Parts: sequence; structure tokens; C-alpha cells
Amino acid sequence: MPPGGQGERRAAAGEAGAADFMVPLLRLTHIGIGVADLERSLRFYRDLLGFTHEHELEVEGEPSDTLLRLRGVQLKAVYLTRDGVRIELLRFARPAAPSPCARAMHEHGLTHLSFRVADLEATLAALRAAGERVLEDTVIRFPEFGAAACFIVDPDGQLIELVQSPGDPAAPPGAG
Repeated sequence: MPPGGQGERRAAAGEAGAADFMVPLLRLTHIGIGVADLERSLRFYRDLLGFTHEHELEVEGEPSDTLLRLRGVQLKAVYLTRDGVRIELLRFARPAAPSPCARAMHEHGLTHLSFRVADLEATLAALRAAGERVLEDTVIRFPEFGAAACFIVDPDGQLIELVQSPGDPAAPPGAG
């Protein structure tokens, strides 16, 4: 790699084990979410959270068995988009899913999805009216900054963070 390249910049920035090259990825394509009831999850993500249906895919057996490291796969995937992000709702008819278990926020792996909202109270009221679960013990408010946040869960328990923060919705919280 030429002097001043990506690996050298990472090493100079103090990153342990900095690679000498970057993997040639083109783009992030989607985030997969396993669901127990596809229609219920579509009502949540499409009808409540405003995702748009993009396309569907049904697969069975090979080569999906090999790719997914499962046997006897039969699944339906529905792709939804919002704000340039694509999620893939995966409903496995086979094999049966293991029993769900609660995950602590600090466990390794995907922890949550996060959305900016203009008015947290109005958003929570709409979710409650729709019968969705708000984790009331996570609600925090910073009235002096016009900010607030909390977690809700999707129908299968996936954590979703809602953040109200003034300023540019494209900017990270606290950036203005």
C-alpha cells in the first residue's frame, strides 16, 4: 500500500491490529430480522414505522441450506425500505426456530435499531394506541435540551431505540 494509505492511517490513529488493506465491499444491502409471524411484523414495520414494501423471496432447500447452515430450509423473506435502509423480515416455516430468550444490551452482536423522532411523546402515544410494547422503564427526558429517548420492542422482542433530539435529523444526537 502506498505511504499514507488506509492501513497506515489506521495504524497512525492507534488502532490495534490495523490491516494493510480494506475489504472491497460495495455497500450494506440489508439487515435481517427473524420473525415468528410475518403479517404481524409487516403491520409493525410497514404500517406503524413507515417502511415501504420492496419485494419478497421464497426459498426452500439447497443452496439456502448451505448458505444458512441449516437443513430443510423453507422460508419467506420480505424486504422493506425506509430512509435508505433495507430490512429483511425472515419467516422460517422450517426448521423450527429455537425458543426465544431475552438478550442483555451489552451482549455481543446486533443490539438494536434506532430512529430519530420529532416528538417522542406523540410517537409513544401512537405506539401504545396500536397495542405495541413501550419499555416504560427506559424513558429518559432532557427538557432543557428538548431531547428524550426510550426503547420499544417489535412483536418478536427486537429492541428499537427512539430518540428525540433538536437540530438536523441526519446529524448524530448531540451534534446540533
